[in-house]
Amino acid sequence: QVQLVESGGGLVQAGGSLRLSCAASGRAFSSYAMGWFRQAPGKEREFVAQIAGSTRSTYNAVAVKGRFTISRDNAKNAVYLQMNSLKPEDTAVYYCAASFGGTVVPGRVAEYDYWGQGTQVTVSS
Repeated sequence: QVQLVESGGGLVQAGGSLRLSCAASGRAFSSYAMGWFRQAPGKEREFVAQIAGSTRSTYNAVAVKGRFTISRDNAKNAVYLQMNSLKPEDTAVYYCAASFGGTVVPGRVAEYDYWGQGTQVTVSS
């Protein structure tokens, strides 16, 4: 069992930056691929970024490539999402998720086993 708690959301102006954090409890954190997803009102949950457990290889959604960076610290059981050059369309609830053993298809929601409660990110124009 893994519990995930996100933090770092808030209100920021367009062009600004935020850093989201996700603290994980449980064992064998490095055995999990970790991902960030987001969901805006009236829209489906969408993939943002993913990082593998031990290799730390990353995969980003096209919409955030070049602006967002995912990273992890296995010693601290934590994963981060650095968000730069934020746009109003980035406004959403951001969720941290864990996939034991990694995913076959990067970013596929159904392959993630555990989810956090989410943190709100609002970007004003």
